[in-house]
Amino acid sequence: MPLSLPFMIHLLLRTMIQPTSTVKNPVEVLKHSVARTQSPGSSTVLIAYVDGQRGKATPQLHDINLPLKFKCNPTVRSLRGERESDMDLMIHSSTFLLPDFPADNGFSLLYSLVVLNQPLPKFTPLLWNHACFHVCADGGANRLYDEFPQLFPDEDAFAIRKRYRPDVIKGDMDSIRAEVLEFYSNLGTKTIDASHDQDSTDMHKCVAYIRDLPNLDKQNLCILVAGALGGRFDHEAGNINILCRFSTIRIVLLSDDCLIQLLPSSHHHEIHIQSSVEGPHCGLIPIGIPSKRTTTTGLQWDLTDTEMRFGGLMSTSNIVKGEIVTIRSDSDLLWTISIKKA
Repeated sequence: MPLSLPFMIHLLLRTMIQPTSTVKNPVEVLKHSVARTQSPGSSTVLIAYVDGQRGKATPQLHDINLPLKFKCNPTVRSLRGERESDMDLMIHSSTFLLPDFPADNGFSLLYSLVVLNQPLPKFTPLLWNHACFHVCADGGANRLYDEFPQLFPDEDAFAIRKRYRPDVIKGDMDSIRAEVLEFYSNLGTKTIDASHDQDSTDMHKCVAYIRDLPNLDKQNLCILVAGALGGRFDHEAGNINILCRFSTIRIVLLSDDCLIQLLPSSHHHEIHIQSSVEGPHCGLIPIGIPSKRTTTTGLQWDLTDTEMRFGGLMSTSNIVKGEIVTIRSDSDLLWTISIKKA
């Protein structure tokens, strides 16, 4: 006796079909099949994806063993292999921490610097020299005005402030001191009062401003953020959130102790370690969603298809062992590495 369509759908779902919530794309093959029903006109049609092949079963086929109607392509790669082969490699290097870029440096990034209202790393003048554009986020201008002369105690304070003049000061303008605002305005710094926007942080405003600059090579843009770590935790969390909100832009958060950057899951990553200025301590932290599979090389405790999540395992207090660290993951990760004291 022919099986009814509802019973067949029920049987198919229970015996061979994974829930659709586990599959983002039917073309992701081999490990997942998807079944669903739709009603074109008055006919009910079963649509199944088996190893990436799309097929239909009409009511007249109720008494047929449906899985036999779909061919498995033996050349189809595994779900993991399909994703890996389609991903581009993103290379990272903290050459911005070096006084001069290496002669054999293969990177051609365009650096911009954002100065926040937290104690600035002592190497901030180095970041400044590498950057082609400089933005202070509101009270970050106070930090620049007060702290930079202290980094050059043998030089005239006015000369230092004049030499390190920001291109733009942007934010709510509720933290910058009046004399600091006047000083930089007189030097030609552009000031932008964005207090009308209370739904974004000052760092968000500055990153968006740099992103929207005309004639800027966005593909090679890297935004360095000084004073992004330390102080109130909610400020730090907000700064880390900016990495996720602008995930298509390279952004590096910096303090005297460490740096943090996002490794988007859309790419595989190769990190060239500048051992003279960074390391050896490092960490990989899943952000947004858990990582079901992360694989690394170049660490003392490498990961092999390892699951990481809050409330479970995370790769903290790891150690870099070589000059290159490679990372592959199915979710976005935060990469952090210690910065050596001068």
